[in-house]
Amino acid sequence: MKVAAAQVAAALGDPSREAIVRLLVEGERSVGDIAERLPISRPAVSKHLRVLEGAGLAVARAEGTRRLYSVDPAALATLRDDLDRLWQRALARYALLADNTTPPRKSRR
Repeated sequence: MKVAAAQVAAALGDPSREAIVRLLVEGERSVGDIAERLPISRPAVSKHLRVLEGAGLAVARAEGTRRLYSVDPAALATLRDDLDRLWQRALARYALLADNTTPPRKSRR
């Protein structure tokens, strides 16, 4: 599935979802494990995980009766690539501006 960087960035815009992703980067976790580590309820964690799955950031796998969640590295790579492109454009525009700006002349008195 192709992940849109804007979708990933929007999903990370919520502090709770960002905290969940930070935990998932460390390794697979269940909803209960995430809820124990954050000041949010299990139902809230489940809701946030659905948003993260929808954005392509989180993936789940079944293990018995529970689901274990992890981060999809491809989604993070997409976001990083997008940020790199934005940064390169900003640097190029800055360089163009710097090259086309002449310093003010000193007045002679």
